[in-house]
This record gives sequence, C-alpha cells and structure tokens, in this order.
Amino acid sequence: MKTDMVIEVPNNLWPIADFFMRDLGTEVNMANDEEMGLLIRGFFFLYLTVVVFAIIAYKFGFAKKLSPLKSLIIYILLFIGMFFLTLIFGLNLPLAESLFIIAIVMGVYRLRLHQERKHQPQNDH
Repeated sequence: MKTDMVIEVPNNLWPIADFFMRDLGTEVNMANDEEMGLLIRGFFFLYLTVVVFAIIAYKFGFAKKLSPLKSLIIYILLFIGMFFLTLIFGLNLPLAESLFIIAIVMGVYRLRLHQERKHQPQNDH
C-alpha cells in the first residue's frame, strides 16, 4: 500500500515567499509531479531573489577591490550559503525582505558617502 506524503504550506508566509509559493494552495502532495514542480520552481525563484539581494547588499556594503579569484570564491560561498539559508529560513522568516532593506540602506549610505567625498575640498600634500 502506497501512502502519499503531503506537506502543508503555511498560510502566513512573508510577502516575497508568498508571491513565489502562491500557486501551491494549502498542501503539496509529494507524489504529484506537477505540485512538486511548483514547489521546486517557487523555491528556486525565492532562492534567486535572496541571492540577488545578498549580492547587492555585499556590493554596496562590504565589497572591496579583490583579485578575480578571491571574488569568485566569495560569490561561490555566497551562492552556497544563501541556498542553505533559503532552505532553512526562506519560508519562516523574512529573509528576502530583510536583504532587500539591507540593500536599500547600504545603497543610500554608499550614495551619501560618494556625494560627501565629491563635495569635500581636496587637500594636496
């Protein structure tokens, strides 16, 4: 006798996760290929969104001029780390939303810093 494994989809998802998981309904039957495809697609798009916001936040807040190999290593680790964070916290916590806010704050900070440096008188020593 085959039992169907059913995963319940929370009804109180955060907005970005809810946007990508909207088509799932209240539960996902893991034996149904179409429902599993929707689940995987929703997770993949949520993961890509988290990665994009993390890259933007990194570039605005922490990126320094590094050699191409060091940059590649950082981005590979970022891709791997964001996968696990999205898998563990993506549906339960506002991960994408938090990274979006961080990216905005760091972008505004970087813009203000650039404007301040541009208007500061240059001292030649």
